[in-house]
Amino acid sequence: MAAPFPFELLGPPDPLTLPLPAAERPAEGVRLLRGVPYHIPAGQRPLELDVWLPAEAAGPLPVVVYVHGGAWRGGHRSDMGPLVRDLEPFARLARAGFAVVCPDYRLSGEEVFPAQLDDLARLTPWLAARSAELGTDPARTVLWGASAGGHLAALAALGATGAFGDPAPEVLGCVVWYGPADLTALADDFPPGRFDPADPATFEALLLGAAPADVPALARAASPALRVTGGAPPFLVLHGADDSLVPVEQGRRLAAALRAQGVPVDFREIPGADHLWVGLTAEATADCFDASLAFVRSVTSGAAPTA
Repeated sequence: MAAPFPFELLGPPDPLTLPLPAAERPAEGVRLLRGVPYHIPAGQRPLELDVWLPAEAAGPLPVVVYVHGGAWRGGHRSDMGPLVRDLEPFARLARAGFAVVCPDYRLSGEEVFPAQLDDLARLTPWLAARSAELGTDPARTVLWGASAGGHLAALAALGATGAFGDPAPEVLGCVVWYGPADLTALADDFPPGRFDPADPATFEALLLGAAPADVPALARAASPALRVTGGAPPFLVLHGADDSLVPVEQGRRLAAALRAQGVPVDFREIPGADHLWVGLTAEATADCFDASLAFVRSVTSGAAPTA
């Protein structure tokens, strides 16, 4: 009698043990490992990440995990935003001595919340398993996200978990650029009539799988400003004073919630800035990046800001 077929061989390869790709050299002083699988959700596309590294490193590198924006509906891990591209932000971070990890996550057209947190949680074992090969120190990790990615980065930094309860990455700090912070308060923060919490077609409703008004508990669970505890890491929150897509009051709410719990937070309203830093000069946009880099340096060196 023939032996039973080993169906386990039909399963996907383990991303923790797959060979890493050869490094590209996209810019001077930088190595890039592009399209590395880190998580393969059952029945769905493999999720990949890019790793930016300095060409030479003297010791284990602190890690910046960058979570891209795109209204939870689009965007790409390779892009920090159209007005930041000329800064070559990932290459600059790598040259500054950081390993930069830019992951995919499932978009709202693929899975609704909290699948995105499940995906980010899978970074924890991947970073641990790959630290020796990459020369990284996962214990010195900072999350950084813009817009929808800032929302997800903030939730992960605050320890929010997905449907499977996998622990979020433990981080030393979090940078949030113009991210939604309280999905239950958007109607209050926009001008009258601009946001309908009962509308099932908003980006927030598409993320949640229903209009926020119809799933209030889920909307609260998906709101970083409502998830803050005293054990949260330091935050840097930058938000355009004239943001027409995510009102600046959302950034104020997150900063106020962090301060109420005694969490160090540096909140900056950027004058004249709309979403994506539209309206800023190139110099002012670079200042936002430089402030974020300075924060990342401070928290990974042990010089954490005070509340």
